[in-house]
Amino acid sequence: MPDTATSAKSSRAPAKGQQTKAVIIDAALGLAAQIGLEGLSIGALAEVTKMSKSGVFAHFGSREELQISVIREYHLRFEHEVFFPALQAPRGLPRLRAMFANWMKRTSAEIDSGCIYISGAVEFDDRTGPVRDALADSVNTWLAAMYRAVLQAQTEGHLREDADAKQIAFEVHALILALHYEARFLRSPDSLARANAGFDNILRRCGATDTLLAAPAPAPRRLKTAR
Repeated sequence: MPDTATSAKSSRAPAKGQQTKAVIIDAALGLAAQIGLEGLSIGALAEVTKMSKSGVFAHFGSREELQISVIREYHLRFEHEVFFPALQAPRGLPRLRAMFANWMKRTSAEIDSGCIYISGAVEFDDRTGPVRDALADSVNTWLAAMYRAVLQAQTEGHLREDADAKQIAFEVHALILALHYEARFLRSPDSLARANAGFDNILRRCGATDTLLAAPAPAPRRLKTAR
C-alpha cells in the first residue's frame, strides 16, 4: 500500500510551489510597472519578496523566463479586466463600446504605475528574442479582439460596411496611447474627456447613429493624473 502521509506531503509540495511562484510574479508585476521589464532581476525580486536568490531562481531558471512569465500574467489580468467583462454586452457597437470603456478603466488605474504594454514596447521595440515576441503576441492578441469587435459592429449594421475596420481599430488604439501619454506625462486634466470624444467621433464618422451612441455604456472611473 502507498504511504498516505508521503502521498499527501508530495501533493502539497506542488501546490505550495505554485503559490510561491504566484507571489513572486505578483511582486514582479509591481516592480516591472515601476522600473520596466528590463529592470527585473532575480536579486531585486529576492529582496522584495524576502526570499533567497536561489529560491527565486528555482521557480524561473532565468531572468528571461521571469520576464516572459510577467508578460503572460499581465495579459491574463488584462483580459479579465477588459475583454471578458465586455463579452456580457450585446454583439456589435455595445460590445465595442464596453471594450473601450474597460480599456480606459485599466488605463486610469495605471496612470500612476505605468502600462507594461506601453513601457515594454519602448524597451523592446528595437530588439529581437523571446521576451519581445511574448510582449508583441500579447498586444496583437488584444488588438485582434478589438478588430473582431469592429467587424461584428459592421455585421450588426451599427457601423457602415464600407468603413475600414483596420483603420477604426488603429485609431481606437491610438486614442488609448494618447490618453496614457497626455495623462501620465503631460498631466492633462481633460484627457479622459478628449479620449471619449475621439472615440465617439470615430464611430459617428463610420456610421454609428446618435441613438446608438446615446445608449448607456460602462462609465470609466475618474482618471487620476500622475503625481
